[in-house]
Amino acid sequence: MKFVIHSAVLRDAIGKLLTVVDKKNTRPILTNCLVRANKSTLELIATDLEVSAKIILPAKIETEGSVCINTKNIADILRELPSDEVKLAVEGGNQLNLSCKNIDYQLMVSSSDEFPQLTFSNNSSEFKLKSKQVSQIIDKTSHAISTDETRLYLNGIYMQQMDGKLRSVAIDGHRLALLDTAEFIGSNKHLSDGVIIPRKGVNELKKIADSNVEKDLTISLDESFMFVNSNDDYFLSIRLIAREYPKYQTVIPSKTAFMFAMDRNSILNAVKRIRILSNEKTNGIKFSITENELVISTKHPAMGEAVEKLPISYSGKAMEIGFNAKYLMDSLNVLSDGSEVIFEFNNELSPVVIKGADLPDFLGIIMPLKL
Repeated sequence: MKFVIHSAVLRDAIGKLLTVVDKKNTRPILTNCLVRANKSTLELIATDLEVSAKIILPAKIETEGSVCINTKNIADILRELPSDEVKLAVEGGNQLNLSCKNIDYQLMVSSSDEFPQLTFSNNSSEFKLKSKQVSQIIDKTSHAISTDETRLYLNGIYMQQMDGKLRSVAIDGHRLALLDTAEFIGSNKHLSDGVIIPRKGVNELKKIADSNVEKDLTISLDESFMFVNSNDDYFLSIRLIAREYPKYQTVIPSKTAFMFAMDRNSILNAVKRIRILSNEKTNGIKFSITENELVISTKHPAMGEAVEKLPISYSGKAMEIGFNAKYLMDSLNVLSDGSEVIFEFNNELSPVVIKGADLPDFLGIIMPLKL
Protein backbone atom coordinates (compact mmCIF):
# COMPACT_ATOMS: atom_id res chain seq x y z
CA MET A 1 0.00 0.00 0.00
CA LYS A 2 1.33 3.42 -0.97
CA PHE A 3 -0.43 6.80 -1.17
CA VAL A 4 0.05 10.58 -0.90
CA ILE A 5 -2.33 12.98 0.84
CA HIS A 6 -2.15 16.44 2.40
CA SER A 7 -1.32 16.33 6.10
CA ALA A 8 -4.12 18.76 7.05
CA VAL A 9 -6.76 16.64 5.31
CA LEU A 10 -5.58 13.44 6.97
CA ARG A 11 -5.19 15.16 10.35
CA ASP A 12 -8.78 16.44 10.27
CA ALA A 13 -10.17 13.01 9.38
CA ILE A 14 -8.15 11.14 12.00
CA GLY A 15 -9.23 13.74 14.57
CA LYS A 16 -12.87 12.90 13.87
CA LEU A 17 -12.20 9.18 14.35
CA LEU A 18 -10.22 9.58 17.56
CA THR A 19 -13.31 9.91 19.78
CA VAL A 20 -14.81 6.73 18.32
CA VAL A 21 -11.82 4.51 19.15
CA ASP A 22 -12.22 2.10 22.08
CA LYS A 23 -10.66 3.79 25.14
CA LYS A 24 -11.11 0.76 27.42
CA ASN A 25 -8.73 -1.44 25.39
CA THR A 26 -11.13 -4.38 25.54
CA ARG A 27 -9.55 -5.57 22.28
CA PRO A 28 -6.19 -4.10 21.19
CA ILE A 29 -7.24 -3.99 17.53
CA LEU A 30 -10.00 -1.52 18.45
CA THR A 31 -7.41 1.11 19.43
CA ASN A 32 -6.45 1.11 15.74
CA CYS A 33 -8.11 2.61 12.72
CA LEU A 34 -8.38 0.73 9.46
CA VAL A 35 -6.68 2.52 6.55
CA ARG A 36 -7.77 1.23 3.14
CA ALA A 37 -6.44 2.59 -0.17
CA ASN A 38 -8.77 2.02 -3.15
CA LYS A 39 -8.07 3.40 -6.65
CA SER A 40 -8.47 7.16 -6.04
CA THR A 41 -9.86 7.27 -2.49
CA LEU A 42 -8.69 6.54 1.01
CA GLU A 43 -11.04 4.97 3.57
CA LEU A 44 -10.49 5.46 7.29
CA ILE A 45 -12.58 3.41 9.73
CA ALA A 46 -12.70 3.28 13.54
CA THR A 47 -15.01 1.49 15.98
CA ASP A 48 -15.58 0.40 19.55
CA LEU A 49 -18.31 -1.99 18.30
CA GLU A 50 -20.99 0.35 19.70
CA VAL A 51 -20.26 3.38 17.49
CA SER A 52 -18.38 3.14 14.19
CA ALA A 53 -17.28 5.87 11.79
CA LYS A 54 -15.99 5.81 8.23
CA ILE A 55 -14.48 8.74 6.32
CA ILE A 56 -13.64 8.67 2.61
CA LEU A 57 -10.95 11.07 1.34
CA PRO A 58 -9.54 11.82 -2.11
CA ALA A 59 -5.88 10.79 -2.30
CA LYS A 60 -3.13 9.93 -4.79
CA ILE A 61 -3.13 6.13 -4.58
CA GLU A 62 -0.01 4.52 -6.00
CA THR A 63 -0.61 1.02 -4.64
CA GLU A 64 -3.87 -0.31 -3.23
CA GLY A 65 -3.98 -2.11 0.11
CA SER A 66 -5.10 -1.90 3.73
CA VAL A 67 -3.54 -1.85 7.16
CA CYS A 68 -4.42 -1.06 10.80
CA ILE A 69 -2.55 1.70 12.62
CA ASN A 70 -2.76 2.98 16.21
CA THR A 71 -5.16 5.92 16.00
CA LYS A 72 -3.74 8.01 18.84
CA ASN A 73 -0.15 7.63 17.58
CA ILE A 74 -0.95 8.72 14.04
CA ALA A 75 -3.11 11.60 15.38
CA ASP A 76 -0.24 12.81 17.59
CA ILE A 77 2.20 12.67 14.68
CA LEU A 78 -0.09 14.47 12.24
CA ARG A 79 -0.75 17.20 14.81
CA GLU A 80 2.94 18.11 14.77
CA LEU A 81 3.62 17.80 11.03
CA PRO A 82 3.88 20.89 8.79
CA SER A 83 1.08 21.63 6.36
CA ASP A 84 2.33 19.72 3.32
CA GLU A 85 1.93 16.47 1.43
CA VAL A 86 2.57 13.34 3.45
CA LYS A 87 3.60 10.01 1.92
CA LEU A 88 2.64 6.72 3.54
CA ALA A 89 3.81 3.31 2.37
CA VAL A 90 3.68 -0.28 3.59
CA GLU A 91 5.98 -2.46 1.55
CA GLY A 92 5.63 -5.90 3.10
CA GLY A 93 5.90 -6.75 6.78
CA ASN A 94 4.30 -4.78 9.59
CA GLN A 95 5.99 -1.39 9.19
CA LEU A 96 4.48 1.82 7.81
CA ASN A 97 6.86 4.46 6.47
CA LEU A 98 5.54 8.01 6.83
CA SER A 99 7.40 10.99 5.38
CA CYS A 100 6.66 14.71 5.15
CA LYS A 101 9.34 17.09 3.83
CA ASN A 102 12.50 16.05 5.71
CA ILE A 103 10.62 14.19 8.49
CA ASP A 104 10.43 10.39 8.52
CA TYR A 105 8.66 7.91 10.79
CA GLN A 106 8.59 4.13 10.81
CA LEU A 107 5.45 2.92 12.57
CA MET A 108 4.42 -0.59 13.60
CA VAL A 109 1.10 -1.64 12.08
CA SER A 110 -1.26 -4.63 12.21
CA SER A 111 -2.96 -6.71 9.56
CA SER A 112 -6.35 -5.45 8.40
CA ASP A 113 -7.63 -9.04 8.64
CA GLU A 114 -7.93 -8.59 12.40
CA PHE A 115 -10.25 -5.58 12.13
CA PRO A 116 -14.01 -6.23 12.57
CA GLN A 117 -16.28 -6.35 9.53
CA LEU A 118 -18.64 -3.38 9.76
CA THR A 119 -21.80 -2.22 7.98
CA PHE A 120 -22.55 1.45 7.34
CA SER A 121 -25.80 1.31 5.41
CA ASN A 122 -29.29 -0.10 5.41
CA ASN A 123 -31.10 1.28 2.40
CA SER A 124 -34.60 0.34 3.53
CA SER A 125 -36.89 3.13 4.76
CA GLU A 126 -34.38 5.97 4.59
CA PHE A 127 -35.34 9.42 5.80
CA LYS A 128 -33.53 12.74 5.61
CA LEU A 129 -32.84 15.46 8.14
CA LYS A 130 -31.02 18.70 7.55
CA SER A 131 -27.69 18.87 9.36
CA LYS A 132 -28.89 22.05 11.07
CA GLN A 133 -31.96 20.22 12.36
CA VAL A 134 -29.82 17.42 13.84
CA SER A 135 -27.53 19.96 15.50
CA GLN A 136 -30.51 21.81 16.93
CA ILE A 137 -32.07 18.60 18.29
CA ILE A 138 -28.87 17.74 20.13
CA ASP A 139 -28.20 21.32 21.30
CA LYS A 140 -31.71 21.63 22.78
CA THR A 141 -32.04 18.22 24.46
CA SER A 142 -28.66 16.60 25.21
CA HIS A 143 -28.16 18.47 28.51
CA ALA A 144 -30.93 16.33 30.05
CA ILE A 145 -29.35 12.95 29.16
CA SER A 146 -28.83 10.92 32.33
CA THR A 147 -25.34 9.85 33.42
CA ASP A 148 -26.72 7.14 35.74
CA GLU A 149 -25.30 3.89 34.34
CA THR A 150 -27.83 1.83 36.34
CA ARG A 151 -30.63 3.28 34.20
CA LEU A 152 -29.26 2.60 30.74
CA TYR A 153 -32.54 3.51 29.02
CA LEU A 154 -32.06 7.15 30.11
CA ASN A 155 -28.47 7.39 28.81
CA GLY A 156 -29.44 8.81 25.43
CA ILE A 157 -31.91 10.80 23.33
CA TYR A 158 -35.22 9.16 22.49
CA MET A 159 -36.52 9.86 18.98
CA GLN A 160 -39.98 9.00 17.71
CA GLN A 161 -42.03 9.97 14.68
CA MET A 162 -45.37 11.38 15.88
CA ASP A 163 -48.10 13.10 13.87
CA GLY A 164 -45.75 13.96 11.01
CA LYS A 165 -43.12 15.39 13.38
CA LEU A 166 -39.91 13.98 14.79
CA ARG A 167 -40.01 14.19 18.59
CA SER A 168 -36.70 14.13 20.50
CA VAL A 169 -36.69 13.68 24.27
CA ALA A 170 -34.05 13.43 27.01
CA ILE A 171 -34.85 12.89 30.68
CA ASP A 172 -32.74 12.09 33.74
CA GLY A 173 -35.32 11.94 36.54
CA HIS A 174 -34.75 15.56 37.58
CA ARG A 175 -35.46 17.34 34.30
CA LEU A 176 -36.79 16.81 30.79
CA ALA A 177 -36.03 18.41 27.43
CA LEU A 178 -38.32 17.91 24.44
CA LEU A 179 -38.14 19.24 20.88
CA ASP A 180 -40.47 18.59 17.96
CA THR A 181 -38.99 18.86 14.45
CA ALA A 182 -41.63 19.42 11.78
CA GLU A 183 -39.76 19.26 8.48
CA PHE A 184 -38.15 15.95 7.62
CA ILE A 185 -38.42 13.71 4.59
CA GLY A 186 -39.46 10.06 4.67
CA SER A 187 -40.45 7.70 7.46
CA ASN A 188 -39.30 4.49 9.12
CA LYS A 189 -41.12 1.74 11.03
CA HIS A 190 -38.50 1.70 13.78
CA LEU A 191 -38.73 5.47 14.09
CA SER A 192 -42.49 5.21 14.54
CA ASP A 193 -41.90 2.78 17.41
CA GLY A 194 -39.19 5.03 18.88
CA VAL A 195 -35.42 4.53 19.25
CA ILE A 196 -32.86 5.52 21.91
CA ILE A 197 -29.54 6.91 20.65
CA PRO A 198 -26.78 6.50 23.28
CA ARG A 199 -24.74 9.44 24.57
CA LYS A 200 -21.61 8.55 22.59
CA GLY A 201 -23.68 8.13 19.44
CA VAL A 202 -25.29 11.52 20.10
CA ASN A 203 -21.85 13.15 20.35
CA GLU A 204 -20.71 11.59 17.06
CA LEU A 205 -24.01 12.54 15.42
CA LYS A 206 -23.41 16.15 16.46
CA LYS A 207 -19.93 15.99 14.96
CA ILE A 208 -21.14 14.65 11.61
CA ALA A 209 -23.94 17.25 11.50
CA ASP A 210 -21.54 20.11 12.25
CA SER A 211 -19.03 18.92 9.63
CA ASN A 212 -21.26 19.98 6.73
CA VAL A 213 -24.08 22.24 7.91
CA GLU A 214 -25.47 22.87 4.41
CA LYS A 215 -26.11 19.19 3.61
CA ASP A 216 -28.87 16.72 4.45
CA LEU A 217 -28.11 13.64 6.50
CA THR A 218 -29.52 10.39 5.13
CA ILE A 219 -30.56 8.15 8.02
CA SER A 220 -31.81 4.58 8.15
CA LEU A 221 -32.61 2.23 11.02
CA ASP A 222 -32.94 -1.42 11.76
CA GLU A 223 -33.76 -3.14 15.05
CA SER A 224 -30.28 -2.58 16.47
CA PHE A 225 -28.52 0.22 14.59
CA MET A 226 -28.85 3.73 13.22
CA PHE A 227 -26.91 4.38 10.00
CA VAL A 228 -26.01 7.94 9.01
CA ASN A 229 -24.59 9.15 5.69
CA SER A 230 -23.31 12.69 5.14
CA ASN A 231 -22.47 13.55 1.53
CA ASP A 232 -21.31 9.96 0.76
CA ASP A 233 -17.98 10.63 2.45
CA TYR A 234 -18.69 10.54 6.20
CA PHE A 235 -20.63 7.62 7.68
CA LEU A 236 -21.75 6.52 11.14
CA SER A 237 -23.12 3.30 12.54
CA ILE A 238 -24.61 3.64 16.05
CA ARG A 239 -25.84 0.72 18.15
CA LEU A 240 -29.17 1.74 19.68
CA ILE A 241 -30.06 1.20 23.33
CA ALA A 242 -32.27 -1.89 23.37
CA ARG A 243 -34.59 -0.81 26.16
CA GLU A 244 -38.09 0.60 26.45
CA TYR A 245 -38.15 4.33 27.08
CA PRO A 246 -40.16 5.49 30.11
CA LYS A 247 -43.55 7.18 29.71
CA TYR A 248 -42.15 10.69 29.75
CA GLN A 249 -45.60 12.17 29.00
CA THR A 250 -46.63 11.55 32.62
CA VAL A 251 -44.09 14.17 33.76
CA ILE A 252 -45.57 16.92 31.56
CA PRO A 253 -48.45 18.74 33.32
CA SER A 254 -51.68 18.60 31.32
CA LYS A 255 -52.46 22.13 32.51
CA THR A 256 -50.86 24.75 34.73
CA ALA A 257 -52.48 27.32 37.02
CA PHE A 258 -49.74 29.95 37.25
CA MET A 259 -47.17 31.52 34.97
CA PHE A 260 -44.84 34.44 34.51
CA ALA A 261 -42.60 35.57 31.64
CA MET A 262 -39.40 37.59 31.60
CA ASP A 263 -36.22 38.29 29.66
CA ARG A 264 -34.07 35.17 29.42
CA ASN A 265 -30.78 37.03 29.87
CA SER A 266 -31.95 38.80 33.03
CA ILE A 267 -32.95 35.63 34.84
CA LEU A 268 -30.01 33.57 33.56
CA ASN A 269 -27.48 36.15 34.75
CA ALA A 270 -29.23 36.45 38.11
CA VAL A 271 -29.19 32.67 38.62
CA LYS A 272 -25.46 32.62 37.76
CA ARG A 273 -24.77 35.29 40.38
CA ILE A 274 -26.83 33.71 43.15
CA ARG A 275 -25.47 30.21 42.44
CA ILE A 276 -21.99 31.32 43.55
CA LEU A 277 -23.06 31.01 47.20
CA SER A 278 -25.20 27.88 46.80
CA ASN A 279 -24.41 24.50 48.32
CA GLU A 280 -21.78 22.73 46.19
CA LYS A 281 -23.69 19.43 46.21
CA THR A 282 -27.26 20.56 45.58
CA ASN A 283 -26.70 23.90 43.78
CA GLY A 284 -29.88 24.88 45.59
CA ILE A 285 -31.46 28.29 45.06
CA LYS A 286 -34.92 29.59 45.94
CA PHE A 287 -37.49 31.45 43.84
CA SER A 288 -39.84 33.57 45.99
CA ILE A 289 -42.65 34.57 43.64
CA THR A 290 -44.99 37.36 44.69
CA GLU A 291 -47.07 39.95 42.86
CA ASN A 292 -44.86 41.55 40.19
CA GLU A 293 -41.62 40.46 41.88
CA LEU A 294 -39.27 37.49 41.78
CA VAL A 295 -36.68 37.15 44.54
CA ILE A 296 -33.85 34.66 43.86
CA SER A 297 -31.85 33.70 46.93
CA THR A 298 -29.57 31.12 48.50
CA LYS A 299 -27.89 30.58 51.86
CA HIS A 300 -24.62 28.77 52.52
CA PRO A 301 -23.77 27.90 56.15
CA ALA A 302 -20.05 28.55 55.66
CA MET A 303 -20.00 31.23 52.95
CA GLY A 304 -23.00 33.49 53.50
CA GLU A 305 -26.11 34.31 51.52
CA ALA A 306 -27.14 36.08 48.32
CA VAL A 307 -30.37 37.74 47.18
CA GLU A 308 -31.44 39.38 43.92
CA LYS A 309 -34.82 40.92 43.10
CA LEU A 310 -36.28 41.03 39.59
CA PRO A 311 -39.51 42.66 38.35
CA ILE A 312 -42.00 40.26 36.72
CA SER A 313 -45.58 40.37 35.54
CA TYR A 314 -47.36 38.06 37.99
CA SER A 315 -50.62 38.30 39.92
CA GLY A 316 -51.12 34.73 41.15
CA LYS A 317 -50.63 33.02 44.47
CA ALA A 318 -47.39 33.79 46.31
CA MET A 319 -45.12 30.76 46.55
CA GLU A 320 -41.55 29.57 47.03
CA ILE A 321 -39.94 27.03 44.69
CA GLY A 322 -36.50 25.49 45.05
CA PHE A 323 -34.29 24.73 42.04
CA ASN A 324 -30.99 23.12 41.24
CA ALA A 325 -29.30 26.18 39.73
CA LYS A 326 -27.24 24.13 37.28
CA TYR A 327 -30.33 22.38 35.88
CA LEU A 328 -32.09 25.73 35.57
CA MET A 329 -29.12 27.31 33.78
CA ASP A 330 -28.91 24.35 31.37
CA SER A 331 -32.55 24.84 30.38
CA LEU A 332 -32.19 28.61 30.02
CA ASN A 333 -29.03 28.23 27.91
CA VAL A 334 -31.10 26.30 25.35
CA LEU A 335 -33.15 29.43 24.64
CA SER A 336 -31.97 32.22 22.37
CA ASP A 337 -30.01 35.19 23.66
CA GLY A 338 -32.40 38.03 24.44
CA SER A 339 -35.56 35.94 24.06
CA GLU A 340 -38.49 35.78 26.48
CA VAL A 341 -38.71 32.78 28.81
CA ILE A 342 -42.02 31.53 30.21
CA PHE A 343 -42.32 29.65 33.53
CA GLU A 344 -45.51 27.63 34.14
CA PHE A 345 -46.33 25.78 37.39
CA ASN A 346 -49.09 24.62 39.73
CA ASN A 347 -47.50 24.60 43.19
CA GLU A 348 -44.20 24.42 45.08
CA LEU A 349 -43.72 20.69 44.46
CA SER A 350 -45.10 20.13 40.95
CA PRO A 351 -42.96 20.05 37.77
CA VAL A 352 -42.06 23.50 36.44
CA VAL A 353 -42.49 23.99 32.68
CA ILE A 354 -39.99 26.22 30.84
CA LYS A 355 -40.77 27.50 27.36
CA GLY A 356 -39.22 30.00 24.97
CA ALA A 357 -41.45 32.51 23.24
CA ASP A 358 -39.30 32.22 20.09
CA LEU A 359 -38.98 28.41 20.27
CA PRO A 360 -42.55 27.05 20.28
CA ASP A 361 -41.52 23.45 19.58
CA PHE A 362 -39.31 23.22 22.70
CA LEU A 363 -40.45 22.19 26.16
CA GLY A 364 -38.32 21.99 29.29
CA ILE A 365 -39.33 20.49 32.63
CA ILE A 366 -37.48 20.86 35.93
CA MET A 367 -38.51 19.07 39.12
CA PRO A 368 -38.43 21.44 42.10
CA LEU A 369 -35.80 21.01 44.81
CA LYS A 370 -37.16 20.51 48.32
CA LEU A 371 -36.15 23.51 50.38
